[in-house]
Parts: sequence; structure tokens; C-alpha cells
Amino acid sequence: MKKISFQKPTLKKVQTIAADYIVIAAGAVLYAMSVVIFTAPNNIAPGGMTGVATMLNYLFSLPLGTMIFVLNIPLFIWGAIENGISFLTKTIIGTALVSVSIDVLTPILPIYTGDAILAAGFGGVLHGIGLGLIFYRGGSTGGTDIVALNIHKHFPFVSTGTIILITDIAILVMVFFVYQSIESVLYALLTIFVSIKVIDAVSYGTSRGNGKLMFVITDYHSKVSDGIMQNLHRGVTLLSGKGAYSGTNKQIIMCAVRPQEVYKITSIIKSIDSHAFVIVTTAGIIKGEGFVVNS
Repeated sequence: MKKISFQKPTLKKVQTIAADYIVIAAGAVLYAMSVVIFTAPNNIAPGGMTGVATMLNYLFSLPLGTMIFVLNIPLFIWGAIENGISFLTKTIIGTALVSVSIDVLTPILPIYTGDAILAAGFGGVLHGIGLGLIFYRGGSTGGTDIVALNIHKHFPFVSTGTIILITDIAILVMVFFVYQSIESVLYALLTIFVSIKVIDAVSYGTSRGNGKLMFVITDYHSKVSDGIMQNLHRGVTLLSGKGAYSGTNKQIIMCAVRPQEVYKITSIIKSIDSHAFVIVTTAGIIKGEGFVVNS
């Protein structure tokens, strides 16, 4: 009988995984603080499943954190069917950490019920820092991200940004009918706006329309390209190159991505070729599918 061997993870890999989850956990706590201290007590629903859960908490006094996770369960199943369970590992863990943090911190932390604009602003800042840290280490909090990814997979002519925008608009319409207040909608918009800007700042300090341009030199360009296209659904271009010293012909991978996707792609590259040469540069504006709409 053939003996099956298992590759033992290296110390560096274990340290990287541990660092990922420590940062994701820290992000989850900051995200939870934004909800518990600022947004939920002031009837501000900051988009996504957190916004829906905030409204359910207002209407039926349901535990906010628990509802975030429960609402995401059907999306986890859908995402696993479409992309495989391994693709969702950090998303499920990130969502669970956010949910637990919110319910644990709710009876502990003080709440702010002063100026609603300050609540929306500081809620957006904490929300953005928390999500930015989670995104930076390859995690997610599910919700509209999964919906957008799955719909885009079947309808590639519709960008993920457009899908997320449509779902957020639908949630804001719900906010108006639940709270019977246009102010609640405006405060939610302010929180979302501030959050987006802070997420971008945490993820290399670029604006939403900007992105990163990655160049990868590896002997496994086919595997790396397939990994990027299958896991992140980003287009990849192969450029022909030649090493000046070695004289060896090379295929250079070029890929335009959003800032928060850099870490995910770097992880994919390292899992295939730990010796790959990677260059990441800032692109002022990227126009096309998934980025800024062409003018």
C-alpha cells in the first residue's frame, strides 16, 4: 500500500497564519465598537448585513451580533457552492469574530447618543479601520461581498462595485421605511462614505477609484495566473520578458487590483512559488470593469 505523506507547515507559514487572525480579530473588535458605541444606538444602519441586523434589532430587539451571523449563513452556503468552502474560510471566521465581539461588548461598552453627525462620523472611522484591517489580511465580513462576487461570476458584464452599490441603495430604502426618517438615511450615507475613505487609507491610502498594479515574475506563471483568475476573478495579462543576466525568457504577470486585494493575491503567489519576484505599484486611476466607469 502506498504511504501518504503530509507536508508539515513551516514555522514562517504558521506565524503568517497566526498574524492574519490576530489582525482580523483586532479589526473585528474595532468594527464591533463602531456598531455598539456609535451606529446602533443612534439608529444608523451602515449598509450590508450589519445594516439589516441593526434594523432587526431596532424592530424586534434581536441580538445584533447573532443576527449578523444568521443572516450570512445562506450567503455562506451560496458562496461555498459557487467558490468552494476554502475560499470562504477567512470570511466565515471574520464574520463570526465580528458577531461575537458585538454581542460580548454590547453590555460592556458605553454608548454615545449625543450629536448624530459625530456618531455617524466616528462610527464610520472605527467601521473603516476595522474593515480595513480585516481586508488587509485577506478576510471579509461576508454579506454584499459574497452576493456581488457570485452574481458577477454569472453576469460578468455587471461589475462587483455596481452590485454592491445596488444592494446598499436597497438597504438605505429599507432604512427610510423602518426608521421613518430621512435623517437616518443621510447619517447612514455619511457613515458609509467615511468608512470607505478610511478603508482605502488603511489599504495603502488610495481613493476608491484608484488601484494597484502588480507585476509578478515566476517560473509558475500559468499556475499563478489561474489562481488569481479563479479565486479573485481578476483579469491577468502575460508580458514577454527576458532576464538580462541569465538570458532566460520569462512570462511576466501583470494584474490591476483593488488595494484590499493585494494581500490576497500575494498569499496566492506565495502558496505556489515562495521565491516569486513581486512588484506592487500605485495606479492613479484604473478605468474598466470592476474599477472606475469609463467617461
